[in-house]
Amino acid sequence: MLFQYQTSRLVLKILSPQYAQEVLTFQENDKDLFEQYEIDRYPDFYTLEHQEKILQCEYKLALKLSTVRFYVFLKDNPQTLIGTVCLYDISNSYSRCEIGYKFASNYHHQGYAYETLEKAIDIAFRDLHLHRICARVQETNIASIHLLENLGFEKEGVCRHHLKIQGVWTDHLQYSLLSIE
Repeated sequence: MLFQYQTSRLVLKILSPQYAQEVLTFQENDKDLFEQYEIDRYPDFYTLEHQEKILQCEYKLALKLSTVRFYVFLKDNPQTLIGTVCLYDISNSYSRCEIGYKFASNYHHQGYAYETLEKAIDIAFRDLHLHRICARVQETNIASIHLLENLGFEKEGVCRHHLKIQGVWTDHLQYSLLSIE
């Protein structure tokens, strides 16, 4: 597996802690959007120091191939961080992983998420030799549901009280995609 990949319009990179300011700005710019779908934040989450620690941890996990988070940049403007896709809970024993993603609101509905996930799926199946990718999404996140279904993910069921978001246990739909090889 490489630490950087390209698509026709994007660059996907595993980042080192030196990118903490860019990641912090990305997180802060769409804080309200992201917090609708993610677990409650630690009090120091929106600090440079915390983002440096996260990036350092993610880098070590990527070296072990247990979690691989790619940050997504525009190819024609490589300083512009527009999103992230993460392959996590990677298990070679079970030949599976989970996938998560988020994109800055200014870049929604332009095909960037589709292009990114298409590449991440290719990495999971071809480079990591996995057989199954799982995704969980809130029932109200219609755009994400459409994205997964357009990529060939199939709904398997409901994960009841899957995550506590903004203090409330929320159900999530579970989707999966299987390698055809």
